[in-house]
Amino acid sequence: MLKLRKMAEEDIYKVMEWRMLPEVTKYMYTDIELTRESQKAWFDNVSESSEYLYWMIEFDGTDIGVINLSEIDRTNKRCFWAYYIADTSFRGKGIARSLECNMYDHVFFKLDMNKLCCEVFDDNEMVVQIHQKFGSKIEGTFIDHIFKKGEYKNIVRMAIFKKDWQSIKGSYKYDIIEIE
Repeated sequence: MLKLRKMAEEDIYKVMEWRMLPEVTKYMYTDIELTRESQKAWFDNVSESSEYLYWMIEFDGTDIGVINLSEIDRTNKRCFWAYYIADTSFRGKGIARSLECNMYDHVFFKLDMNKLCCEVFDDNEMVVQIHQKFGSKIEGTFIDHIFKKGEYKNIVRMAIFKKDWQSIKGSYKYDIIEIE
């Protein structure tokens, strides 16, 4: 059973370890070396801000990844989101479908947002396709936007709107998951 549990302080060092895994960090904008002190400062910052929400992704009681909302703009009713499955043994099991659909429901119907955005490296075609499969559309590409590992990377900006999700959500079968 899949569940999103609010990230707690006791989770942050596990998240730090995941964040530095090559298979996770290759899709992040930065390649920073995290320390316990910097991780604690990061957690304190996002915990106290109304612009961020972080959850641990749990599958049958096992923490397998992180999902978050950021740049939550209640005035303009939009935010960004991202997630990763750190435990690679859980990839390819249909978890993305549940995460996409449930997060859309949460953002649009519980938080009453109008637009949910994300940014993806253009060479991460699988994630771009997953987002497109569930209704997100490419709004544009930022060329040479991130300098990482000695090269410039392009970023695909994607979004889905509440009205679009309302019109297509019935065509997807997914289990409702608990979101704390």
